[in-house]
Amino acid sequence: MVRPKKHLGQHFLTDKNIAGKIAACLRTDFTTVCELGPGTGILTQALLENDLINQLKLIEIDAESIQYLQAHFSDPRLHIIEADFLKYDLSEISKSPFALIGNFPYNISSQIFFKVIGNKDLIPETVGMIQKEVAERIAAPPGNKTYGILSVLLQTWFDIEYCFTVNEGVFFPPPRVKSAVIRLKRNDTDKLSCDESLFVRVVKAAFNQRRKTLRNALKQLTEGDVSHPYLDLRAEQLSWQQFEELTGFIEHSENT
Repeated sequence: MVRPKKHLGQHFLTDKNIAGKIAACLRTDFTTVCELGPGTGILTQALLENDLINQLKLIEIDAESIQYLQAHFSDPRLHIIEADFLKYDLSEISKSPFALIGNFPYNISSQIFFKVIGNKDLIPETVGMIQKEVAERIAAPPGNKTYGILSVLLQTWFDIEYCFTVNEGVFFPPPRVKSAVIRLKRNDTDKLSCDESLFVRVVKAAFNQRRKTLRNALKQLTEGDVSHPYLDLRAEQLSWQQFEELTGFIEHSENT
């Protein structure tokens, strides 16, 4: 048996029914699927029951888990990659788009999603089990108190679906919080009408001082006495499209 390691944020799923529900959240028929952090392989087994998957790539950093998976799985569609997902070149998994799925370590879930954004056209669909609070934040609409940086940046490029809640008792060891499964599907946004790096800077600066109006929160990014109706609002009041519009205005102001 694999020992859960606290420094890796490991909480192994033990309920096969939940594993089946997670696997069923993949809505698109991808021939290549990448599972992040398979652990003891309960979700891996559920995914292998999908005959449409030609290649199942597993990314696992824990050597003990890798030994366990190698001893218990012999399906020819399976390929185990020993690597740190956050540092791994995802184009090595597949040159064509693939789906990402997994019981994501809670301590790096935000970093995982930022990497998904950075590879948004390579990973058009992601299904992840994460901390319930983070899932609610990602899916939150503008005006919600949990709406934040990750909400805006993910909703810019993906349609977000909160799939279902998972209780603590189906893990070993049980986490102290409830979990949830969310699904990200690439939307129709091809590119932004503003500079993308400036867009990210504007969103982050806005929410880093979310109690302030945008006029005050974005002082370092605006020059002089600029006027725009959104600047009198607070960060959580703007949709990603409005952030795009505001970024374009700031970009234009810098160039005039």
